[in-house]
Amino acid sequence: MQSQTTFTLSFWVNATRIKNNQVSVFARVTVNGKRANISLQRKVILSEWDSNKGRAKGNKQESRLLNRYLDQVKNRIYEAHDELVKEKAFICAQSIKARFLGEDSEKYSLLTLVDYHNTQMSESLTYGTLKNYFTTQKYIKLFLTKKRIQDIYLSQLTFRFLVDFEKFLRSYVPEDHQKQMENNTVMKHIQRLRKMVTLAYKMEWIDKDPFIKFKPTYIKNEREFLREDELQAIIEKDFEIERLKLVKDLFVFSCYTGLSYIDVMNLNEDNIAIGIDGGRWIITNRQKTHNKVKIPILPQTEMLIVKYKDHIKAKKTKTLFPNISIKSSTHT
Repeated sequence: MQSQTTFTLSFWVNATRIKNNQVSVFARVTVNGKRANISLQRKVILSEWDSNKGRAKGNKQESRLLNRYLDQVKNRIYEAHDELVKEKAFICAQSIKARFLGEDSEKYSLLTLVDYHNTQMSESLTYGTLKNYFTTQKYIKLFLTKKRIQDIYLSQLTFRFLVDFEKFLRSYVPEDHQKQMENNTVMKHIQRLRKMVTLAYKMEWIDKDPFIKFKPTYIKNEREFLREDELQAIIEKDFEIERLKLVKDLFVFSCYTGLSYIDVMNLNEDNIAIGIDGGRWIITNRQKTHNKVKIPILPQTEMLIVKYKDHIKAKKTKTLFPNISIKSSTHT
């Protein structure tokens, strides 16, 4: 249950739509100032309705039957509220109304969507990208925990929820870090959540997209490039630890080819071919974009390929270089 939740129930009639001296009766659920009206499919003569008590006047049979029905509705609405509290579900006027009407039994929740996305996309997304989605999932769960709820129905996702999630990310300080997330890191988490919500919208799990009014704010960072003397200094740097030597060589290879780490790790002998100039070329597809690239093998990169040609780990994986793992930041 959310902290400091106010919940009230009242009965009222719509006097502006009187017909044959009769008006429709409604139940009004209010949680933290937000209302949800429920049509009770009952009518009453306007003069026989006590607006202060929210009850029908008098002892006529019609009045007694209506008041008895209102008591039943009251009990059922309070039961719906108590059920949501026990489930530690998201408490709002709409969720109580949905539970009372029995409309939430097949509704999809946010965590259900996240689990579905990460399971269904496990084959089509790269390991690194999928890992980032799992990190976003972790922050969503932390955010829900802070709000003192276990989950939220997709139909209850609002613009306010997105704003609050963004605020949470900006202020959150991970236990293993000393600083908060940068703006673009926050936006990446928001972007992943947006992609998952868009998936739910396309599958008709929700009727409207809460991101319609949400505008991401990325800060353009100017990337600095290594100067030739800086790259040469790295090449000439000698390490005693073999793993650091390999890391340096892979970095240098990436500098001369423009390939990402994962693309370099995927290279094998089949990716090398003779080009139209008679020289050796690397022909591969980038894992992230699937775009085909053709890169001439320069003397510097040829030396590195030859260096690891007979490496035991490279032979085992049948790749040009030994495979090493690089831990990415948990902020990603």
